[in-house]
Amino acid sequence: MMSSPPVVLSIAGSDCSAGAGIQADLKSFHTLDTYGLTVVSGVVAETPNKVVSWEAMPAKLVREQLECLLESYPVAAIKTGLLFSPEIVQCVAQTLKGKEIPLIIDPVGSASAGASFGGETFLTSLSEQLFPLAALITPNLREAQALAGLDSDDQAELGSQLAHQFGVNVLVKGGHHDDPTRSIDLLTDPNGRSHEFCLPRLTGPDYHGTGCTLSASIAAYIARGTPLKDAIMQAKSFLHQAISAGHHWESGPTGEHLDALNLFNRNS
Repeated sequence: MMSSPPVVLSIAGSDCSAGAGIQADLKSFHTLDTYGLTVVSGVVAETPNKVVSWEAMPAKLVREQLECLLESYPVAAIKTGLLFSPEIVQCVAQTLKGKEIPLIIDPVGSASAGASFGGETFLTSLSEQLFPLAALITPNLREAQALAGLDSDDQAELGSQLAHQFGVNVLVKGGHHDDPTRSIDLLTDPNGRSHEFCLPRLTGPDYHGTGCTLSASIAAYIARGTPLKDAIMQAKSFLHQAISAGHHWESGPTGEHLDALNLFNRNS
């Protein structure tokens, strides 16, 4: 009999174009030989180029999905993506409180196409209620600036501020940085220690769902028993290879490029 794979849970929104959200998370979990579960926090009608509409799930239904799964499966790691509202953040935090399960938080507040799903109240709720439960948060530069209240592109400054302010490991991603040759993600712990993860920057389209894929793959590696720094490095390498294998369609109903990560051309 084959042994059961580690179980990883994504609490996130559904992206109908399947490039981000729970669809991207499930692709990452599967490719990395883990079993993915999902709690759907909301639904977004979008492509990589535009957001048409979105709707959050009722917080009660989010709670019931989460409680049902935690009672039934040996969840080894959890990641959160787009949570849509303070009410959903609160119910997730209340349900996870006291659970000894590593939690990776991707503090998503907007789509890559530019639509905003939250505001200051949402970020406050996220930072006050969910960050204290996290093993790691993974903001990009814009998210780190909003959380820290700093108008700075300095990853070290942002990471230090956030790690000290919230008492949590912070990975400030460098995908939106203006370095033309390198992609640098910077991990800072609550004691101020930092570690840099660097790979050559890939040229080409601005792929949809990279943040979701990175946080999901970190969670998958942690579920497999990989220490945090190694999990981040392996996840960054996984994302780098996924982008290298990515593809896009030159035409379609929208007449726009629809970019997606082709995760299945890679063996984990």
